[in-house]
Amino acid sequence: MSIAVNPSRFVQIRRDLHKIPELGFQEFKTQRYLLDYIASLPQERLEVRIWRTGIIVNVKGTAPKRRFGYRADIDGLPITEDTGYDFRSEHPGFMHACGHDLHMSIGLGILTHFAQQPIRDNLTFIFQPAEEGPGGAKPMLECEDLRDWMPDEIFALHIAPEYPVGTVATKPGILFANTSELFITLTGKGGHAAFPHNANDMVITACQLVGQLQTVISRNINPLDSAVITIGKIDGGTKQNIIAETARLEGTIRSLSAETMALVKSRIEALVAGMETAFACKAEIDYGANYRQVFNEADVTGQFMNWVRDTDHSVPLQLIECTEAMTGEDFGYFLEAIPGFMFWLGVGTPYGLHHAKLEPDERAIDLAIDLMSRFLTWKSEQ
Repeated sequence: MSIAVNPSRFVQIRRDLHKIPELGFQEFKTQRYLLDYIASLPQERLEVRIWRTGIIVNVKGTAPKRRFGYRADIDGLPITEDTGYDFRSEHPGFMHACGHDLHMSIGLGILTHFAQQPIRDNLTFIFQPAEEGPGGAKPMLECEDLRDWMPDEIFALHIAPEYPVGTVATKPGILFANTSELFITLTGKGGHAAFPHNANDMVITACQLVGQLQTVISRNINPLDSAVITIGKIDGGTKQNIIAETARLEGTIRSLSAETMALVKSRIEALVAGMETAFACKAEIDYGANYRQVFNEADVTGQFMNWVRDTDHSVPLQLIECTEAMTGEDFGYFLEAIPGFMFWLGVGTPYGLHHAKLEPDERAIDLAIDLMSRFLTWKSEQ
């Protein structure tokens, strides 16, 4: 079965959306674009609800016994684009550098298929804001708008630059890590660079703390387990000849279990308390957004993997049972509440996720629309 839509339409939709990246809960233009497109579809079996800057669409089945869900995230990143596209971001300093423009176009393509060719079971399409932060999945999952259309099983994909087009990669169990943001603010006493004994230098404290934080992974975590602490940004001071009164560390924590995440945080808190004593300063820790691990339900994931492996597809597909990654994804909140899975979709490009030069292979868009349209049809026939 092939989709009854013009394949090039969704490549163009991706390019349109690529031009208007917006941060979490600020996706106003994006939401308007999605709503306008959805309104152009046959409406006989569609119901649409708006939740903040997100959208929930109910597709009524012909003789429903179950409900399947499909989720696409819609926000962009604060990255200045450096691609060769002639459809680059029109919002300076912002970019769809994580593939959410592809995720949306694929979601619209699957929705289009079932608006035109309804299946027996009900479908819920979720266009979710704020995946990159502060986290839209958890509050969206808890909202009343979704409660009436809560899926029995739910699915999603994420583009994978490292895999070529035609690759589907997933596994039962944990796929993406537990994640937490990490912000540490240090406050001491500023002063003149010529009189360091009269000040309390927070740049020195910050440097010491960065080194100490790495000992959490090397000396507190079982080497057969996995965890990461990355400090990606340090701010401190105001001028080269002024001793810094404040410094701020910004980073991320990743782990493959909730228990390890709790251990990492307890050790960070102990080290920061020690820094307060050792350097006579004050420190504040903020964990920002925290995301659950993406844990694929074994039976549902196995069913999908067997279907991909055993089905004749319109284009050749390679199924890979991949290893888990330290990537963070708030789709984990959906999978904590609803059986389902996420998979990697190959888009074959040398630049990784969140890179300013990311240029995914657009051939993956129509491949994914066809793949998930046929899979959902097959599921409904079982």
